[in-house]
Amino acid sequence: MNDRWIPDPTELGGVKYVAIADALAQAIDTGVVKAGDRLPPQRHLADRLGVDLTTVTRAYEAARLRGFIEGRGRSGSYVRDPSKAEVPRRQTPDAGMNMPPELPRDILGRTIAQTISELMSHNAASSLQYQPAGGAREDRIVGAELLTRLGVSSVDDDVLISSGGQSALSAIMSALFDVGDAIACGSHVYPGFRAIAERLGLRLIALPRIDAEALRRVCTRGDIKALYLVPTNDNPTAATLTASERQAIAHVAEEQDVQIIEDDAYGALAASPIAPVASYVPHRTWYIASTSKIISPALRVAFLRAPNMAGGLRLASILHETTIMAPPLNVALVSAWISNGTFDQLLAKMRDESAKRQQLASELLAGLDVSSHPEGYHLWLRLPSHLTGRNLADLMRPTGLSVIPSERFAVGDAGPEAVRVSFGGSISPDRLRSGLMRLRGYADAPTNASQLV
Repeated sequence: MNDRWIPDPTELGGVKYVAIADALAQAIDTGVVKAGDRLPPQRHLADRLGVDLTTVTRAYEAARLRGFIEGRGRSGSYVRDPSKAEVPRRQTPDAGMNMPPELPRDILGRTIAQTISELMSHNAASSLQYQPAGGAREDRIVGAELLTRLGVSSVDDDVLISSGGQSALSAIMSALFDVGDAIACGSHVYPGFRAIAERLGLRLIALPRIDAEALRRVCTRGDIKALYLVPTNDNPTAATLTASERQAIAHVAEEQDVQIIEDDAYGALAASPIAPVASYVPHRTWYIASTSKIISPALRVAFLRAPNMAGGLRLASILHETTIMAPPLNVALVSAWISNGTFDQLLAKMRDESAKRQQLASELLAGLDVSSHPEGYHLWLRLPSHLTGRNLADLMRPTGLSVIPSERFAVGDAGPEAVRVSFGGSISPDRLRSGLMRLRGYADAPTNASQLV
């Protein structure tokens, strides 16, 4: 019987059964516990930790749902062989989307399975029904707590829940603007935002750089209704606004009576977060924090803070008319994670995994003209004269490394040749290294890279 992994009872913080399961998972990761090891009987472990038997039973069940252990009847519980825990998976083609990296040992999938099982074992009726416009109050309360932690003071009446950040953006732009209205943004932007603007007949005014002076200058030349920005680790340019830049933008927005749409898709991944623009001008900022870019695109849950009650009510109506509601079971899952600490644990693991991949890219692409964020999983590479973005994207397609030319993000003139390189998703460390080395080779090639396929 292997009991070397049993944690100190005084260190069981948070939800105890989760802490016990996490301690076991860490012991397996570090090799303290190995495949085939027999675990202590549940009653014995409960006595050692000074907890009730039900807590240990839930901990073992949580570990089983994550795929770490298996029961063998009366002989007890054993650590499962990881090779037997793998499940067949479908190959997903690269659609050019910027996706969070896949965590090792299917941690996310097993955590989802565990949480859904727990939700279904309790009163899950409300999670299987239609939800009120804008989300149920108990979920909006949790969302307000999250947004407040991210730096935007919120209460439940400020917050709406949508089926992802794209849905929130569409509702905001439908509510605020009329055909022909002008929105300032970067010279390269998230394609989903650009597509919504085109569908609604809105004019996008490209700024050479997202900063206060550029915003002030464009406002003096015309009637700008709003500024769209991704404040941390911009998609695609990987730029991050400093605290002073955010405060200055807020000042100009107030001065020029401009609304702000702050799409903070990546902010929570930063190890050293910066207060959002919304923290300075909450009364004129529509702030979005979603789960798609920081945990998984499968969740389709975003929390949107409206600047006022009237705007929130109008937006709730639009969200209901277009998407009805965010997936209720997904919302319940995310709410549970935020409440019990699992959200922060997954976020920390995603942050670490992204940082490892970014560090590898930084080492292999050193000396090239790159912009990146230390905890991001994409970068912006400005190309040497012998390469075009379209050519490089074609060359890199067989490697599995997502490379998208700058023209796909451009507002107006595409400008100098560049590409967004994404290394999230399911690409393995070995394949990522190989792809980055191939990318480096093309960038260094002194001759026509199209000859090097």
